[in-house]
Amino acid sequence: MPRNRLLSALLLYPVSRLYGLGVAVRNKLFEQGILKQQEFSVPVVVVGNIAMGGTGKTPHVEYIVEALMEKYNIGVLSRGYKRSTKGFVLASPQSRPEDIGDESYQIYRKFGPEITVAVCEKRVDGINRMLEINPKINLILLDDAFQHRYVKPSVSIVLTEHNRPVFKDSLLPYGRLRESRGALNRADIVIVTKCPPDMKPMQYRIFEENLNLFPFQKLYFSRYNYGHLVPVFPDAVENVPSFDSLEPGTPLLVVTGVANPKPFVRYLRRRKAKVKLKRFGDHHNFSSSDMVEIEKEFNELSGEDKFIVTTEKDAVRLFNNPYFPHALKSRIFYVPIKVDFIDRSHEMPLEQTIEKTIRDSRLFK
Repeated sequence: MPRNRLLSALLLYPVSRLYGLGVAVRNKLFEQGILKQQEFSVPVVVVGNIAMGGTGKTPHVEYIVEALMEKYNIGVLSRGYKRSTKGFVLASPQSRPEDIGDESYQIYRKFGPEITVAVCEKRVDGINRMLEINPKINLILLDDAFQHRYVKPSVSIVLTEHNRPVFKDSLLPYGRLRESRGALNRADIVIVTKCPPDMKPMQYRIFEENLNLFPFQKLYFSRYNYGHLVPVFPDAVENVPSFDSLEPGTPLLVVTGVANPKPFVRYLRRRKAKVKLKRFGDHHNFSSSDMVEIEKEFNELSGEDKFIVTTEKDAVRLFNNPYFPHALKSRIFYVPIKVDFIDRSHEMPLEQTIEKTIRDSRLFK
């Protein structure tokens, strides 16, 4: 073991054991009813993970919204990570990313008045407020709330990333896990996300064996389907380039502020682009000095036919950023993503499993 990894293990592993003990005690208090869970008259679907960031929660929430919005009046509630506001905030046409968080803003901008979107640190309070404001809501989606156990879910969905699965990870701070692998026992559905396009049958079996789910739990595998380039500033662009029209080796400055940009970068490199990555931290709030750096690095790219490409989540923050250079507005594009579930003939579609689990949870109350 390299020296720095040995030092990390010696220093962080004991802390992670103490952290795990604290989490286990908290979960036991919920299981014994000492800490109370709130049930609601409408079904609550929790989408979360047990690892820190980067599993693809927002695209999967969007998939569920799109699949069920014709049958249900949906409310989406999250805490609004890194927002500048506090307490309950209902999304509106006047909302900005800093008001409700970039992910909630993205969901609201995509689905608008067809669903209700809100943020609140205290999810019980948030659900009650949403139901007061819109009594027609008959399905709540809680984004990133698997550890928020004060709400009793009708359906719990846990995501784990293909390249960083929970069974190859450790508890914080030594690893990235918020809870031990045993927390998966609370899930009704587990989704392995960001799968490669050429997964082999043996790889499916490795996940099935290592996750070792109960018979009642359902396992899905999903991948990203990347769309066409979309201008971040539509009014500044006359002609939108397509990936097919780009010459091999076209310089792209890829600007990301997401937890794990590697799948996105791999996709762009498969398009034969010459990629230069400008990486910021997850949910990064871009400053004026960041804009200076981005403009400098873009100008240093060789050739005239060059572009800035970013993720859909980053595009939300960049579009609303007052410091973004006017000269670059016609050169920056984002790539929208949608979730595709890998067809395994023995599985019903995810949305049908969600509805069945909701029915079963009400049947056995």
